Amino acid sequence: MNLQAVGNLLGRLLVIVGLSMLLPLLWALHYQGPDVKAFFLSIIITLGAGVCLCLGTKAGEIGHREGFVVAAFGWILAAAFGSLPFLLAGACPSLADAYFETMSGFTTTGATILTDIESMPRGILFWRSLTQWLGGMGIVVLFVAVFPKLGGGGYQLFRAEVPGLSADRLLPRITETAKALWALYFSLTLVLTVLLLLGGMDLYDALNHGLTTMATGGYSTRNASIRAFNSPYIEGVITLFILVAGTNFALLYYALRGNGWSLLRDTEFRFYGGMLLGATALVTLSNRLGAYGSLASSLRYSLFQVAAAMTGAGFTAADYDLWPAFSKGILLVLMFMGGCGGSTTGGIKQIRVLMCLKYAYRELYRLIHPRAVVPLRLGGRVVPEGTASGVMGFCIFYLALFVIGALTLTAFGLDMESSVGAAAAALGNVGPGAGMVGPTDNYGFLPSPAKLFLSLLMLLGRLEIFTVLVLLTREFHRAG
Repeated sequence: MNLQAVGNLLGRLLVIVGLSMLLPLLWALHYQGPDVKAFFLSIIITLGAGVCLCLGTKAGEIGHREGFVVAAFGWILAAAFGSLPFLLAGACPSLADAYFETMSGFTTTGATILTDIESMPRGILFWRSLTQWLGGMGIVVLFVAVFPKLGGGGYQLFRAEVPGLSADRLLPRITETAKALWALYFSLTLVLTVLLLLGGMDLYDALNHGLTTMATGGYSTRNASIRAFNSPYIEGVITLFILVAGTNFALLYYALRGNGWSLLRDTEFRFYGGMLLGATALVTLSNRLGAYGSLASSLRYSLFQVAAAMTGAGFTAADYDLWPAFSKGILLVLMFMGGCGGSTTGGIKQIRVLMCLKYAYRELYRLIHPRAVVPLRLGGRVVPEGTASGVMGFCIFYLALFVIGALTLTAFGLDMESSVGAAAAALGNVGPGAGMVGPTDNYGFLPSPAKLFLSLLMLLGRLEIFTVLVLLTREFHRAG
């Protein structure tokens, strides 16, 4: 393995993280908050570490093994150095708390240990939101866009981070693809921010919620999240954009370039829309009978929370812990499913869920017709058996990690409902869970080992498990 090249790339990544802290520093200076010194020190430390790492190593070509290492350790280092403002400003009382908050940000999970968000310095809150925005499209994808001279290694990094079955090239060069994705991401964020301003938010709130909505992250500047604004308009705009962010960005790119039918022709997108409509109808009916006095109120809050659960956006417009068990059960299932591949969402992804259903149906058909040769088809195309087995393996790993995660959390004193909710929310990068970590609660009461364990689950969920787990295999270290 080319450790020199790995170290050089990680150093450059830290430089990007350090430069990103300049933006919250500007807000801290504008509001003359107590976090100004914390950001100055954090920038100096992060840039210093990045520059030293770059100067102490040599750039070089990287392969797929180096790509996995840079992707995994890049996120670990980004969260470590990104936690410095929280620690130095006193926003988080311990290293475990600061690391949890930052990893939750970069992985767009949205789980928080903060008990009084509105009392936090404005620069700190903006840094929370910015970590989610950077993590939404991917800090490694940003790295590929900023440094075009990576050669073939750029694709290795891109493939190791982008969620879904494959990393689609929108343009001939991978650096051009990364730039196109970030340009689209930035443009949608800008449009959303303007729409939130028109809904009555001030510039600071609109910008923060614009960043975290497009990232499907869910960090808010208010203790009550979106409920604090009590605005059907704001809820509707955020619902629309988290659903857009949950769509494959390659499809959005083609649609905005004039090929609008590409969305409707896409099998995964149609399945995604069908699941949204079906889940919303069921939750609305359940809530109408057991939680709300009118159909309009039930539809309003049900649609928002269904969209938030499916896309992993941690926003809340209602306390769904008070909803009927049937409604909460559907939200839990949606946390596992996630949005489309190639989006900013977490979870298993709609394309894998659809493939699992088709795979199960094929096996049922084979029981009836044992001699039939039935290829697995998706969108009119035959799915290679290697791809199908990879999807099955991913789903098995995902569910196994969920079970291990839930059981481990019970050892830290959580009841089963809270453990299941926390494990599902962390692995699916959702944020709020259920029970003791529900929509009106936070994760601050957990012991430090539990927070670090949940941070690991967040990382595994964001990098889709294999990118991290492959580093632990003997075969990986023996290869090459």
